Amino acid sequence: MNLTALSIKNRLLNSNKNLIIFGIPIMFIGILALLAKSSFFEIYPNRLSIGITIDLVLTVPVTYLVLIRKTSIPKATAVPIMIIGMLIGSIILPEENQFYLELFKIWMLPIVELSVVSYIIYNVNKAVKRYKSNKNETDDFFTTLKTTCYGMLPKMTVIPIVTEISVFYYGFVHWKNRELAENEFSYHKESGTITLLVAIIFIIAIETFVLHILLAKWSVVAAWILTWVSIYSGVQLFGFLRSMYKRPIAINNGKLFLRYGIMNETIINMDDIDSIELSSKDIELNNETRKLSFFGELENHNVIIRLKAENILNGLYGTRRKYRNLVLHVDNNIEFKQVLDNVLHPRIENLN
Repeated sequence: MNLTALSIKNRLLNSNKNLIIFGIPIMFIGILALLAKSSFFEIYPNRLSIGITIDLVLTVPVTYLVLIRKTSIPKATAVPIMIIGMLIGSIILPEENQFYLELFKIWMLPIVELSVVSYIIYNVNKAVKRYKSNKNETDDFFTTLKTTCYGMLPKMTVIPIVTEISVFYYGFVHWKNRELAENEFSYHKESGTITLLVAIIFIIAIETFVLHILLAKWSVVAAWILTWVSIYSGVQLFGFLRSMYKRPIAINNGKLFLRYGIMNETIINMDDIDSIELSSKDIELNNETRKLSFFGELENHNVIIRLKAENILNGLYGTRRKYRNLVLHVDNNIEFKQVLDNVLHPRIENLN
């Protein structure tokens, strides 16, 4: 059997396996939906509503777990299946028969969510300890959290969850001063970003207070919704601000780790660097030239890095943008360039 035929066979096997893994729960949910709309449900609404609720939030997720037990699919993906079952129950069951579903929402769902978060934090702590014991790795919480979650959660959910956890971690948990290690560089001390973020948070606080009073005259509910949204926005900005203190730029193992808090980051292989220029002159930003700063042209720069090939700048909530030239601010830009030159020049000599 040639490689092409073997590859086609493997794809067919994987497709059949996925069809079974996801097809059986979907079929199960479909049967439950038909049962909820059948004449039997009208005759025995109380008994069937209990059974349908249990099947949607427990039996279907457990069946899914059994189906994925010998696969590489993270076990935590059973939680979204459970939530989907809960949402479907809210749709197919009459409102007067959702008593047990409401009990699940109030009592069980928070426990499940807390268990998942606790499991993630537990694994992150283990990963951080493992990283710290290996001098060739960096013990960066955000990076470690992403690596851990990719092995536990569906890929689509990783970045939003990691971002939310990191906001609270950097904003309210990790307050210990972080001393810069060798070949690490700060970028927040001489920039105006911290002042800008503090000003925005202050403005949000004032506007929230004023708008709450004005909006409450029309609708108390709307006033509190706006207030909580504003508070949440302020918490996020505070987490972004604090993360800039905790995630310095780093040079390690032939790679340049460029970070702007948890808002933007990119990793550059040293061999891919074409030139490094110390410059504060205005530069046109486009698809090839971007700023590391989340605030773009509002942030001053003093370093321009030009690459031999395109690279990816990763932003908030999984946004990805290509670049070939990156403009950034480094507090000690002269030392930063010297360290990079010391790393690059031996490589260039060896290549020659």
